[in-house]
Amino acid sequence: MTIRKIDEYYMKRALSLAWRGTETSPNPRVGCVLIKGEGDGARVVGEGYHAKYGGPHAEVEALSDAAARGEDARGATAYVTLEPCSHLGKTPPCAPRLVKEGIARVVAGSEDPNPKVRGGGFNILREAGIEVTAPCLEKECKWLNRGFFRYNTLGRPWVTLKAAAGLDGRMALASETLVSGSRTSLRGITGDDALNWTHLMRAAHDAILVGVGTVLADDPELTTRRACGKSPLRIILDTRLSLPPSARVLEGGALVLTCGGDVCNGRAEKMRVLEEAGAEVYVLPPDKSGRVDLGAALSVIAERGVRSLMVEGGPTVLSAFMGAELCDSLALFMAPSVMGEGPGLGSGLCFDFMGNVVKLREVCVRKVGADALVEGIFRCSPAL
Repeated sequence: MTIRKIDEYYMKRALSLAWRGTETSPNPRVGCVLIKGEGDGARVVGEGYHAKYGGPHAEVEALSDAAARGEDARGATAYVTLEPCSHLGKTPPCAPRLVKEGIARVVAGSEDPNPKVRGGGFNILREAGIEVTAPCLEKECKWLNRGFFRYNTLGRPWVTLKAAAGLDGRMALASETLVSGSRTSLRGITGDDALNWTHLMRAAHDAILVGVGTVLADDPELTTRRACGKSPLRIILDTRLSLPPSARVLEGGALVLTCGGDVCNGRAEKMRVLEEAGAEVYVLPPDKSGRVDLGAALSVIAERGVRSLMVEGGPTVLSAFMGAELCDSLALFMAPSVMGEGPGLGSGLCFDFMGNVVKLREVCVRKVGADALVEGIFRCSPAL
């Protein structure tokens, strides 16, 4: 069916509702708007969104809203940002409910990538004689749930690399090198506004990942102290289990990913001590370099319900994700300063010609206080 301007208008309204659902993971964010009438006589009779995992879905919320307004949803058009579900999960399926309520037309943002649904909801609607129009504003609707789509297509979360650097791309001064497990703090490259923004980003992700070097250097908490919302799951890559049990990141629990083989003597005792300090230690196979295999790590992370992962590690970890082409987006805060020699974004990567370098698409730049935030999608990131 042809998408009309009015369809896009109400789908944008459904999208704005869906963005309000900040606690839906691992379920997708979904918004729904019910419309009756045509042209200038069209009016909203109900609307809602999926607010929390395990709670009512957007379609049910919209129908409940219509009932609360004293409106009859029969004959209405439902604008939904994602295909109505067709399977029983924590709540009953939505497609049969729309049929029962007499909805006449459904306009959907995109098909649900979940194998349990994937067109099943549309089939139920069409078999009941309901007109289905899809996709509508597909790019925007998929971006809303990019982690959900990435998991259901590749079995891993959407991975965002976050970094702070000077104008020359350096992330630390040359003097900031590890010495006996300590290092000059890397804080202070960017300003306070960038730090506040980083905490907002943490609150918007299911998990945050760093390498053990970052923990040894800065002893971070990796919480959302400067933003509303719950703190994400903290994950530490630690090949040799050198994480001290006193690390602040372990307060409240954290997932420590290490690897098997002969890389760690006294592994059992170290694991016991870390687990007593609040860590869950998971042993993975090593990659060719003897470090934690990132592909296997992302699979384990996804199994824990993580659909959006922010990697906030140092140059070594960031470069590893770029080298393995296991990253989707970049958020780079750039300070108006030149830091000179020192480790930088991409340190350790080596390319033989320009066609192989790491590149971004859909790049945008915005001002954050005295700094600039460069965001973009990595060329290696598959389309949603």
